Amino acid sequence: MKLPNGNPIPPPKTDTPVPAPSRPAGEQPAATPEAASARVLLDQLKLANRETTLARVAEVINRQSSTGAQLLLEIRGQSLTVQAAIGDTALEAGDWVKVMRAGNELQLMGKLAQAPEAGIARALAQRLPWQQSIDAGLAKLVATMTQGVRQDPLPGQLPSSRPAQPLPEAARQAIQQMVARLPASNGLAPGSGSEATAPQQVRQWLSESGLFAESRLAQTPASQLPDLKLALGRIITALLAQQGSTPEQFNRLTPIATPELMQAPLQFPQPMTTPSPQGNGEPPSVGQMLRLLAGMLNRITVNQLHSQVLTARGGGDAAPPASTLLLDLPWLTPQNEPRMAQLRVEQYLEEQDSERKSPTRPTAEWRLSLAMDLDEAGPLHFDVALRQQAVSARVWAEKQTTLRRVNQELPALRQSLADLGLEVTDLECRRGTPQSSVTRLEHRLVDTRA
Repeated sequence: MKLPNGNPIPPPKTDTPVPAPSRPAGEQPAATPEAASARVLLDQLKLANRETTLARVAEVINRQSSTGAQLLLEIRGQSLTVQAAIGDTALEAGDWVKVMRAGNELQLMGKLAQAPEAGIARALAQRLPWQQSIDAGLAKLVATMTQGVRQDPLPGQLPSSRPAQPLPEAARQAIQQMVARLPASNGLAPGSGSEATAPQQVRQWLSESGLFAESRLAQTPASQLPDLKLALGRIITALLAQQGSTPEQFNRLTPIATPELMQAPLQFPQPMTTPSPQGNGEPPSVGQMLRLLAGMLNRITVNQLHSQVLTARGGGDAAPPASTLLLDLPWLTPQNEPRMAQLRVEQYLEEQDSERKSPTRPTAEWRLSLAMDLDEAGPLHFDVALRQQAVSARVWAEKQTTLRRVNQELPALRQSLADLGLEVTDLECRRGTPQSSVTRLEHRLVDTRA
């Protein structure tokens, strides 16, 4: 790899490497007035002759031929443009390569095997544009139990020319079973006698949210395992059987997407909107139901993959979380209307002191963010942090009346937490919503700073 004149002089190396900012494809870094020689550039990278190091392909600027290309590499936190004779090695943005300094040139020693999170990120990117909001999808599924469904029109027929028919019995039963297991708003109401079983009930709701479908199925390979993702699969199977179709035909369908999820596909939590009232509009066709279900499955899968990427790669902070879980938890109002709570659970582990001799377990801090929109109270956002016996919580409310009511209830909440043996270090309610940043996609990989 040759280093052409016109490369910018790398800035002094800091203790913490800082990735180079991304730039549009084809845009080359601006040359400084003082062009440096290849030797100076390599010396400033503190790369000795015959020394090897790892470099990341930040951008393929120009493929000049089948065997050569101009690449933007990130080496030891600095950006470097090189003319590369890559031979049969297929390089793409995001790949890691091993290079060696040979005099005033870099030799390509080989391409590293892709990290597991890179494959996860690619699978995530493929599903991002095709997500259907879980609560809106459930509302439409519940409506079909009374509206029925239309058969897909034959060639030359108008979509509305075929009358609605009752939902196939197998699909009806699958929807009823799924809805029966959704959390209800009065399930944990104070004074209902559920205080003793509340932790177990919440744990069950989370485990059946669909986020853990594959791992639960691997442990208990039962087709009737209660799980939201598997329940959606059973509805799909029933509709396909009614049409005489095969799973391969389902994979060819284009999922129906929610516009808000297309505009900011990785924002979590998403700004919530109340689903349309049940019974509005014409009954969907079987094909539309299948496309809707495909979008709902994609939404759950995106949360699964996004959680894995965040856990595998960490974030841009000094202390990234050891594990992250993102999930949409649907629940029912007293009128049996589906709503949704969005949860983000993170575990942070205290860094171990290398000089400490005793093999003590690291101290864990758990952080929970919960966002939901209640009909009367409006949008609410809860941030809770638990570290050993110390707990802190912050509530955000958009409505002034809700803010006032929450502040009135804070003393009772503080006492309830103290009764559990917890030390309350901070407890407050604020007006508005917490500031959140949007996760971005760079070089087909996920920037995990959410």
